[in-house]
Amino acid sequence: MAGIDSLASALGGSLSGKRILVRSDLNVPLDGTSITDDGRIRASIPTIRALVEAGARVIVAAHLGRPKGTPDPAYSLAPVAVRLGELLGAQVAFATDTVGESATEVVAALEDGQVAVLENVRFNRGETSKDEAERGAFADELAALADGYVSDGFGVVHRKQASVYDVAKRLPHAMGTLVATEIDVLRRLTVDPERPYAVVLGGSKVSDKLGVIDNLLEKADRLLIGGGMVFTFLKAQGHEVGKSLLEEDQLDVCRDYLQRAAESGVQILLPNDVVVDTAFPSGDRAPQPQVVAADAIPADALGLDIGPASSAAFAAALADARTVFWNGPMGVFEVDEFAAGTRAVAQALTQVEGLTVVGGGDSAAAVRQLGFDEAAFGHISTGGGASLEYLEGKELPGITVLDEG
Repeated sequence: MAGIDSLASALGGSLSGKRILVRSDLNVPLDGTSITDDGRIRASIPTIRALVEAGARVIVAAHLGRPKGTPDPAYSLAPVAVRLGELLGAQVAFATDTVGESATEVVAALEDGQVAVLENVRFNRGETSKDEAERGAFADELAALADGYVSDGFGVVHRKQASVYDVAKRLPHAMGTLVATEIDVLRRLTVDPERPYAVVLGGSKVSDKLGVIDNLLEKADRLLIGGGMVFTFLKAQGHEVGKSLLEEDQLDVCRDYLQRAAESGVQILLPNDVVVDTAFPSGDRAPQPQVVAADAIPADALGLDIGPASSAAFAAALADARTVFWNGPMGVFEVDEFAAGTRAVAQALTQVEGLTVVGGGDSAAAVRQLGFDEAAFGHISTGGGASLEYLEGKELPGITVLDEG
C-alpha cells in the first residue's frame, strides 16, 4: 500500500510503535444498538489491518449520524467498536470521549498492533464548525493523540471538517486503501470512460443531482432517470403527476436538460410506466400498488416505483454498456411492492461486461437489502455525496489537503 509506505518513510522508516490516527467512515445505520448494515465497517478493514500488521498503534476516528456537537447516546460508536473487533478478530478498545481523559488513557494503553476507536467526533462542536479557529483547536487535540494520520473515510472527504481536513495539515499523512480505490474508480468514470457509458440516477430530488446531471451531460451516452426525481421531469414534459414528489422550482432546469440532451445526442430515458398508490407506505396500511402509464398518473395517486415495462427498458439500455454509474433507487425499495424497479436495475448491472459502480448511499443499501452478491458489481462506493461531488467536478477538501504535502 503505497500511501502507508510513504507514511512509514515520513515517520522514520517504520510504523511499528507509531500512533496512527485513521479517519474511517463508520456511519452505519442502527436500530437501537443493533447495526443493520455493516458495509462501511467491512470496507474500513483493509487499511486498519494493514496498519496493524505493520505494528502501528491504530486510533480510529469516525462519526455516526448528526448529533448537535454534544454527546448523545443514540449516536455512540460503542456498538461499531464491538463489530469492528469481531471483523478484525481481535479486541478493540473504546474511548468514551474523543479527546478527553478516556481517549488519552485508551491511546496510552495501546500496544503495537492494537486498535482503539474514539467516541463520535461529532460529539465535539469543533468537528463541523465553520469557525476555522474552533475547528483548528479541536484538530490540535486530535493530532496530539497521534504521530501520523491516514485518511480512509471516503464518505466524508467532501467535508472541510476537523478530522478530515485540519488534522491532515498537522500530521504526516497518507491516503488509505479505501479512499485510493474510490478515487481511482471515479477517475475512470470521468477520464476517457469505456463506451457506451450509461448513468442511472434515482432518489427523491432533482436538486440533489443538479451538478452531476449538468456535468455528465457532457460525458455520458445515456442517462436513465427514475426514483422520486423523475416526476419533476415528467411534469416538465407536461404530464400530470398527481401527488408524486415534485420540485416546481426545478421544472425549467429539467426542460433545459432535456433540450441539451437532444441537441448533443445524449439519450435521456424516462419511465413510460410507474407503480402508484394513493398514500405513502406506512405501518398501519397495506400497500395498494397499481401500474399506470407515466403520462396518465391519477390526480389522487403518487408514484413510488418505475413500472415493469420501464424496468425492462432500463435493463435493455444497460445490456450493452461498458461503463455504468448508478446513484439512487428507482422507488421505495424498502417496501417489497415498490422494490421491483431498483431490483431490476441492480440485476442488470450484474450482467454488464464492463465497469459498474454503485454510488453509495441508498443504492449500496439497496444492493445489500435486496440480497445481491456485492462481488457481482465492479465497485460499491462508501460515499454517495462524495461520489456525486467528484462527478460534478468539485474539489474534495479531504483529498486536496493530502496533496499539499
